[in-house]
Amino acid sequence: MIGNLCFTIFVFFVLIFTIIAATYEPDDPLFHPSTQITNFLTSTSNATFRSDITVAKTGEDFATPNQTVVSSFINITDVDTSSFENAADIAAQSTDCDVGPDTPIQCSDPEVFHLLMKSAIEHFKDIHFYKFGKAVPGSNDTSCDMAWRFRPKEGKTASFYKDYRRFVISRSENCTLSVVSIGEYHSGVNARKRKRNQKPGFEKKPDSGTIQVVGETVNDTLPVVESEKAFRHGKYLLYTNGGDRCKSMNHYLWSFLCALGEAQYLNRTLVMDLSICLSSMYTSSHQDEEGKDFRFYFDFEHLKESASVLDQGQFWSDWNKWQKQDRLNLYLVEDFRVTPMKLAEVKETLIMRKFGSVEPDNYWYRVCEGETESVVQRPWHLIWKSKRLMDIVSSIASRLNWDYDAVHVVRAEKAKNKELWPHLDTDTQPEAILSSLRDKIEEGRKLYIATDEPDTSFFDPLKDKYTTHFLDDYKDLWDEQSDWYRETMKLNNGVAVEFDGYMRISVDTEVFYRGKKQIETFNDLTSDCKDGVNTCTSSS
Repeated sequence: MIGNLCFTIFVFFVLIFTIIAATYEPDDPLFHPSTQITNFLTSTSNATFRSDITVAKTGEDFATPNQTVVSSFINITDVDTSSFENAADIAAQSTDCDVGPDTPIQCSDPEVFHLLMKSAIEHFKDIHFYKFGKAVPGSNDTSCDMAWRFRPKEGKTASFYKDYRRFVISRSENCTLSVVSIGEYHSGVNARKRKRNQKPGFEKKPDSGTIQVVGETVNDTLPVVESEKAFRHGKYLLYTNGGDRCKSMNHYLWSFLCALGEAQYLNRTLVMDLSICLSSMYTSSHQDEEGKDFRFYFDFEHLKESASVLDQGQFWSDWNKWQKQDRLNLYLVEDFRVTPMKLAEVKETLIMRKFGSVEPDNYWYRVCEGETESVVQRPWHLIWKSKRLMDIVSSIASRLNWDYDAVHVVRAEKAKNKELWPHLDTDTQPEAILSSLRDKIEEGRKLYIATDEPDTSFFDPLKDKYTTHFLDDYKDLWDEQSDWYRETMKLNNGVAVEFDGYMRISVDTEVFYRGKKQIETFNDLTSDCKDGVNTCTSSS
């Protein structure tokens, strides 16, 4: 009798344990972040985008501008007092003109360089210049192309930007030179890439540290192992399978950076799969889409220059060639609970972590939980946004002369859900937005509206007070004639790449961030909480 009772109790507890194990899901790391990156994934600001799970934060979002570098911009007085070669000849030339008005402009002439720098500084009043490249011939005898590095005067990010423009120059009968016109953003294509052995232009103080420069030529070709000997002496880490594919971009980065952090801890090269599955939340088909390239979304050039990584396809090609003859060994790990610390002494060439099919224990980020959390650091500084996408951001901001304000208007599904957001629909009607902006943004200003509202004509009433701009006003920056289209198609083996939902959100967000004034939906336009009723916190 007692034995039967004990057996019944035992079966009962086994049943309870089974139910708990089957239904258990660990806290989502994106909502309950590690204490190591709390400062990265949480914010004391009320920025709508910053806590939006559809937009992944990357390293440059957390970089603080170096004030010494930022303050060392070039003033027009620096140009006026700078020394130039042949200064005496230039002075003499001003009183004794021995060339005709139609004589070709010598772009390498210091006087021309001096003129172009002054003209750029005087013309672009909302940016600071940090470096000018040498002027080079443009499209004809009266034009010169010149590049420069700059930041917006009120820039909040640590990034620098590169622009190159075409200057049309005229010479009067007394040989006085003047700039007739300055071309559009990136019009000076001959100055885009600095020639080998070209002398530097003018720079007040060289910048220091690793800072993203948007607008530079991108070199994100895949790295290769130099030789069989180099491959044989290398040590590698590879993650395979698991349940991370087709999840949100935040989930992807959380897991990927765990793998990269472990590789750095073990002093091994991370073998990575550059093929991403884009979650249905970002696709126009509303289906998960395989075959997206990591380089569409992130700066692979920065990653490969800052960390030891190798493309998975290239790795397996080399492995299959040399594994047998060089007796290269593989160490297989199939339990995420095997910590990186336990693998530190492994001598095999390749450590392969193989994940199963049962979620959530097959998520890569599980490796970095528990005791590992205080040992392996996720290297967020190695992940930057794609320079190609950021160049679109810079193009839009430049067309707005870096002199605009921005408002983020969340509507879409949230505005329809009166239970969680009872006031959002009313508070984001055009008349309500105008009322909210009245004391915040001056009439007549350029206003960039970042929004998930598909019909931008909804905001037409705002045109009475502001010059409104939307992301789709700049479709030419990713259409078939654009640099972005050609470069991504080349990455994609000649197949055209869609400017997908994640790209749209990324660009829209970054243009919003670069507005001089930024008006958020939550806190600024409505009293509703971002995540629904009764979810407001002091930081949201």
